[in-house]
Amino acid sequence: MCKATFPVLLVLLLACEGPAIAQAPKPLALHPENPHYLLFRGKPAVLVTSGEHYGAVLNLDFDYVPYLDALKSAGLNLTRTFSGTYREVAGSFGITENTLAPAAADRFACPWARTSTPGAGDGGAKFDLGRWNEAYFARLRGFVGEAGRRGIVVELCLFCTLYDDKLWAVNPMNAANNTAGIGKVSRKEVYALKEPGLTAAQEALVRKVVAELRDFDNLYYEICNEPYFGGVTRPWTARIARTIAAAEASLPGRHLIAQNIANGSAKIDDPVPEVSIFNFHYASPPDTVKINFGLGKVLADDETGFKGKGDFWYRREGWEFLLAGGAIYSSLDYSFTCRRPDGTAPITTSPGGGGRALRRQLAILKTFLESFELVRMSPNPGCVKVKPGTVRALVEEGSAYAIYVHGGGRADVTIDLPAGSYRAEWINTKTGGTDRREDFRHAGGVRSIGSPAYSEDVALRVKRVD
Repeated sequence: MCKATFPVLLVLLLACEGPAIAQAPKPLALHPENPHYLLFRGKPAVLVTSGEHYGAVLNLDFDYVPYLDALKSAGLNLTRTFSGTYREVAGSFGITENTLAPAAADRFACPWARTSTPGAGDGGAKFDLGRWNEAYFARLRGFVGEAGRRGIVVELCLFCTLYDDKLWAVNPMNAANNTAGIGKVSRKEVYALKEPGLTAAQEALVRKVVAELRDFDNLYYEICNEPYFGGVTRPWTARIARTIAAAEASLPGRHLIAQNIANGSAKIDDPVPEVSIFNFHYASPPDTVKINFGLGKVLADDETGFKGKGDFWYRREGWEFLLAGGAIYSSLDYSFTCRRPDGTAPITTSPGGGGRALRRQLAILKTFLESFELVRMSPNPGCVKVKPGTVRALVEEGSAYAIYVHGGGRADVTIDLPAGSYRAEWINTKTGGTDRREDFRHAGGVRSIGSPAYSEDVALRVKRVD
């Protein structure tokens, strides 16, 4: 064979083998340099959103495409949704046009298939907890896929506390609502390992969901929403976490697992080993970040509300939580409804806020944090003081300072800085604009930086420039 033709033949032979199989992207992970933060698609990440009330998949009347478009357009990167093992009914929690409350039985997308046997509590046919609703899983995959195409991470909540008898009366896991009679327990024993058949159905559901979503990178799992309200036991929680981990054991990339700990604040003394994200609701002030920061995991505030409709309360909660050292902020946004999936519905009786203005303001928070090398930063309020008002600060000492102030209308911030040249920028939390910029040379020691006039709150970015 002529030596000149050999390389050509080799190329042809390799071409005949077909293109190399592309590896699936690695899922959202704890950042290897600083596990208080996340790594998503090769970049450090904080997750920030103002999202709908968790019914995007299970409510067939909700068009999730304009919803996800609204989040992307606002510059947000997270949505929280429930799996369909739980649903609400009209009037639940006083929520107007609640997306978690499908209008009729045939508008509820559940992971378990309906049968032809009438008699379920929601007016439809009973469920078969041993058979899957493949149309539901197609919709679930479609939702996670569309979110991923927009750079949006999905927090999928697998189970939820049964808060009252009305919710238990329509739940598929109630023995009265499925053909096998699984779930002969009280609503406060559903997540307590009381009935082997019920536990087996729950574990099978977890394995099915994990198998269906194994290839998506924009996903993490929450075990149970607000378990502290409904008799959810730690052994059950640990078992579901182990079920997720075991189902993913052979995968090249494993999804993070989240556990909802408390409303407000609580010390985590006995963390479930498989859990990497600890969720809190209504975490304002963010005391829980300080007392749990030593766990070396991601801390999240993933539900807000009950402070009225004003933007300030939910804007402040987000700024304070993330500048205290949290990495995820998920505000509930009641302007997303089935009739207005683009987030333009007026908010009336619902117990919280939302809307376009708040979404824009939370995107300013996200952009502000992304202007720093977050994995090098940590909460350090001691080196920053303010008069008047309240201050939160993330600091890379001697190099970068992310500061948030609320209260008062004009403030003096003092920072203990090493010698060097710095730029200080006061950021308007409502417009994202820079209201004042100051470049200065500092000889070392305490430096006072005066703010412009502001209403309610203001942010300050200080970076060393020499």
